[in-house]
Amino acid sequence: MKANIPDSEATLNVLVTGGSGASGIAVAGALHRAGQRVFTVGSDRARIEAAAGRAGDGVTPLVCDLADLAAVQSLRDSVAETAGRMDAVIHLVGGWRGAKGIADQSDADWDFLERGAITTLRNVSRVFYDDLAASGTGRFAMVSSTAVDNPTAATASYVAAKAAAETWTMAMAEGFSRAASSAGGKGAAPWSAAVVLVVKALVDADLRLQHPERKFPGATDVEDLAAAVVGLFSRPAHELNGRRLLLAT
Repeated sequence: MKANIPDSEATLNVLVTGGSGASGIAVAGALHRAGQRVFTVGSDRARIEAAAGRAGDGVTPLVCDLADLAAVQSLRDSVAETAGRMDAVIHLVGGWRGAKGIADQSDADWDFLERGAITTLRNVSRVFYDDLAASGTGRFAMVSSTAVDNPTAATASYVAAKAAAETWTMAMAEGFSRAASSAGGKGAAPWSAAVVLVVKALVDADLRLQHPERKFPGATDVEDLAAAVVGLFSRPAHELNGRRLLLAT
């Protein structure tokens, strides 16, 4: 597939999934201020509309169950009709579940993590992959955890789900590289990139206010995450594709 290379000053269509949370608001707001056309996705209409309002006037809220492939396909068709192809997807859907050890890793927790961390990512990436591959500035980013590098018995389900999501993202990166080689010859630089942003934990201003006694060591502020996402569009795809970028402090 050959890329449609956009003007460097062109406004990009960016989809931010998990847009109702603090990280979604921060990322959507930063992208909007950077001049991009931003669409945020959440499963609850009231929450995603309120979050989009906080992110900035002009951010478009959308409602979708991202764990439902047919719903994601319908979402893509609807957005394409009104705004055209998506140039980027910033996937912020996830969740946390822990336990005491291996024996008490519950099926309910695994189902929750599989749905949030893996199924939503698989659905969104499959549906929007061709859009990203055709964009001259295609970007796909997910947020993972430093825990993947140091798994513990207590976090077994969580790190397994995150590792699976990372592996899928790396497979997308290989797809982008292969498309570039097919179009421009062996070794041609990719024009789209799939990247993993790695944090220990995320923290925001409201969480700091709620817990003034906590220091949140090593945590990444959602505003720093947002700045890192905006920065993905100013770096060449070949510098990013297939990389894990550590944002933990």
